[in-house]
Amino acid sequence: MQIKDYQIVLLGIFIALGSVFSTYILSKSIVQYQKLQNQTIRVTGSASQNVTSDFASWSVNYSAQKPTLKEGYTQLEGDCIKVKEFFKNNGINEEDIIFSSVSSRPNYARLPGSYNYSNDVESYYVEQTATVKSKDIEKLSAISKKVNALINQDVTLTSQDVQYFVSNLDEIKIKTAQEAAKNAKERAKSLVKGTNGHIGVMTSAKLGVFQIVPVDSTAVDDYGINDTSTIEKKVVSTVSATFTVK
Repeated sequence: MQIKDYQIVLLGIFIALGSVFSTYILSKSIVQYQKLQNQTIRVTGSASQNVTSDFASWSVNYSAQKPTLKEGYTQLEGDCIKVKEFFKNNGINEEDIIFSSVSSRPNYARLPGSYNYSNDVESYYVEQTATVKSKDIEKLSAISKKVNALINQDVTLTSQDVQYFVSNLDEIKIKTAQEAAKNAKERAKSLVKGTNGHIGVMTSAKLGVFQIVPVDSTAVDDYGINDTSTIEKKVVSTVSATFTVK
């Protein structure tokens, strides 16, 4: 069969049209895909859980200032005995009392008529810390209020605030982070509901810092808060998440 010239021309035209149409369909699909990929929504979810501290820590710093280092250490040895007896008399086992090493520093004499100091040592300052940790929070809190008994024995001391902690805090952080992620998805669904849209997959997520604050507090800090001053606390987690929108 002999193919005529006009048939060859028509065939070329059909092939060219087909190529153009295929290119158009492909490019349209790519644009539609890219458009779909760019349709995202970013939301921040949060979750909180109230927790109760299950152990406490209290520290007492006692010190002395004496003309010689030997006298300073002798003073601290006597004060150490008084501190140990104070805790034992209030129901604390001796093995639960942790004593730090003794720290010391020289105090230099001031030059006459000047704000500058000489190289002559005028006295020595020595210091030691006793710390007790207990699961009996009420007992330790009560003992901290009796510290005057040591002052009455001529112990020079500084009483720190009782600190309250939660032993399973890591587990609580994981749980609240998961709840915060769920909350982020629910918020995203709520935002696109009015536009007849639907939430797709999560494309990214960023965990915020944890805020451990008193139960009634709304305080927030960019670096996170770790409250140790109250027995009843609230752990707050946030998650910033990005979802595709269909």
